[in-house]
Amino acid sequence: MNKFESKYFNTSIVMDEALISLLETKEYDYISIKELCDKAGVNRSTFYLHYEKMDDLLEETIKYIQKSFVKQFDTTQLSKQSLSELSLSDKMFIKTEYLEPLLTFFKENRKVLRLYKKRPYIFNTEKTYLSLQKQILLDILKDFGVPEEIRKYYISFYIHGFFSIIYSWIDNDCAESIEEMMQIIINVLRLQNYSGETYEKNN
Repeated sequence: MNKFESKYFNTSIVMDEALISLLETKEYDYISIKELCDKAGVNRSTFYLHYEKMDDLLEETIKYIQKSFVKQFDTTQLSKQSLSELSLSDKMFIKTEYLEPLLTFFKENRKVLRLYKKRPYIFNTEKTYLSLQKQILLDILKDFGVPEEIRKYYISFYIHGFFSIIYSWIDNDCAESIEEMMQIIINVLRLQNYSGETYEKNN
């Protein structure tokens, strides 16, 4: 990364974090570019050097948050060994060791994620779903014995079902505790293999 790219990158982070901070106390539609620049400690001209409008910054901020989302797995077995080395029990990600960092992340970023839900055009959610499908879920469903021709239905159910629960929680301003939500998700989305046997949660 050259000096110009580094400066651009650092400014982007400052702007992203300023927007996230402002969203803690103010609705997005009422945040002005001047207010954002004052919070970030940059000139208005710097904003227009990077973005054309506020939605461009919001799109970038969502991507910034998504990168942070990926880092939530750093403490799980996913970062320590390949999927092929995990047992079936460990491939069932509906477990507290996977859910707790995710739910913590969603709760901390609920204001931005609520905007994400209201403005799906800003980021291609289907791209995220397809990436998850290709990287993780297809191989896992294969290992659980789910026939290839119906795996797409399992994927649709678990991805959309999980995020439907998350967004309902966010809409309720995360009123339930993380512990309560983990139990709700485990009870609703507990994975079954194709023979119908339920894999019990393993804390």
